[in-house]
Amino acid sequence: MRARIRGTEIFFDVEGASLVPDGDRMREKPTAFLIHGGPGADHTGYKETCTPLAERMQLVYFDHRGQGRSSKTDAQKYHLDDNVEDLEALREHLGLESIVSIGTSYGGMVAMAHAARYPKSVSHLVLIVTAAHSGLVKRAQEIAAERGTAEQIKQCENLFAGRLDTPEKVLRFDEVMGPLYSHKYDRALARVGRARGIVCADALRQAWGPGGFLRDFDLRPELGWIAAPTLILAARHDWISAPEFSEEIHGGIPGSDLRVFEESGHAIFADEPQGVLDAISGFVVYERRL
Repeated sequence: MRARIRGTEIFFDVEGASLVPDGDRMREKPTAFLIHGGPGADHTGYKETCTPLAERMQLVYFDHRGQGRSSKTDAQKYHLDDNVEDLEALREHLGLESIVSIGTSYGGMVAMAHAARYPKSVSHLVLIVTAAHSGLVKRAQEIAAERGTAEQIKQCENLFAGRLDTPEKVLRFDEVMGPLYSHKYDRALARVGRARGIVCADALRQAWGPGGFLRDFDLRPELGWIAAPTLILAARHDWISAPEFSEEIHGGIPGSDLRVFEESGHAIFADEPQGVLDAISGFVVYERRL
């Protein structure tokens, strides 16, 4: 399905009903938006793993503008602020009052900024392996130098130098860096995941390359504006969004809950999927009988 919003077309997909039979009445489930990372990735990494959440929530998957199956547009619009406005416009397009906002990695940055700028639009906020400011770049470079092979260190340099300028180079980056992203790396499963997804080199470079918008962003002043109950999930072995960044977000959002997964890297859904799903399901408690 496609939503024509803000001068572009956003691809989205829905899993599960919002109204389900419950005895002699209907029960309303909350609607959750799953916000993918990257930039330059797509929503497909959530599929299969997140399907069990559809028992508790209606799930809306979507691709950021210019990425995945969404329409290509001006690369200058591949920006955090545009992604935030697209998220709000999609919520309005679907006629939803408030959503459960689940963002992973870069998707967590989008979810964080959206919840701060549109507090009435979010009933629950889940931030997964993410960060609130550009300090993660220097820290990621340090961790790659400490833990990585020579080839992984080179790929890290390529990312931040803006040299990942074709889909083939992005896929090669993903392949080489896989063991740093996942604490329980499965090469065969990772290959299948890469084959399913669609990568966008332009969006990646706009964010992480020299002068990219993630090289100087800072959401920390906005954290106190977030009104929704917030769950923060961090991974102990995360190389690109180290757990100290989740701890910092936790300190900035009053009443938030922080959980650190000890056996996970940045690919937390691959490393400890059941634990992550259980944490989200237990956190989102909102159902009405109509």
